[in-house]
Amino acid sequence: MIDQYVVVGNPVEHSQSPFIHAEFAQQTGQAMHYGRLWCARDSFAATLGEFARGSAAGTARGCNVTTPFKFEAFRLCARASERAVLAGAANTLRFDDSGWFGDNTDGVGLVHDIERGAGVRLAGRKILLIGAGGAAAGVLGPLLASRPALLVLANRSVDKAHALVERHRHALGASALRASTLAGCGAGFDVIVNATATSLQGDQAPVGAAVLGKGALAVDMMYGPRAAPFLAWARRHGAVPRDGLGMLVEQAAEAFFLWRGVLPQIAPVLAALRQRLDGPTA
Repeated sequence: MIDQYVVVGNPVEHSQSPFIHAEFAQQTGQAMHYGRLWCARDSFAATLGEFARGSAAGTARGCNVTTPFKFEAFRLCARASERAVLAGAANTLRFDDSGWFGDNTDGVGLVHDIERGAGVRLAGRKILLIGAGGAAAGVLGPLLASRPALLVLANRSVDKAHALVERHRHALGASALRASTLAGCGAGFDVIVNATATSLQGDQAPVGAAVLGKGALAVDMMYGPRAAPFLAWARRHGAVPRDGLGMLVEQAAEAFFLWRGVLPQIAPVLAALRQRLDGPTA
């Protein structure tokens, strides 16, 4: 029987994860199938549990989790990685016999894409992370581990930002980390990461252009048409725009390694994906 994996979310029909993992499987000679699983917002546990019990087509071995279920996915895990525990959110599950194991590969995927893909070292930089939901929670720890000079977490609800900051400060002793409102986050950042849902709503950016330092890298964790307004905003104000496609492939490679024990090559899959989508080259 073929091992089965899915990406589960709402929405999920836009996800490129099935293409990415099919490329990884072909590249590494792994026998597996990867699909999409749409889930109603009030039935995540039941829907995923049904999939995890397997099907006539094969055996379910794991899944990726996307919006808006990353916090709930973490709570369903019997065991979790340190980075998932710190985030309080999981985007990757492995269905072990002893119970579900949860991991969060978003942050390492983002850091790898910024440093290796965009060629921007994060050590000593001023970073602005916008948002305090599941996406931001998953990347905050790895961003801090890259040793920035300052990392500001800005969110519409500052209480939510404070809670996330304090959890990371307690675990990591990070003195370079602070929480802020969207309006009071400061100016002149070297790297700006949009982890909010504004791209889903077609909005340009939840902050003012003053946050963009000279030649700043502005990353939207979305990709394709969803990221276009933010990327256009960044480009218009002199920043270097970058969508989340590289991060998507990088985090997928980490998940693939967790499931299959093989680390695939990133570059050919990212190139094939960009060609498939005919998306932005930045």
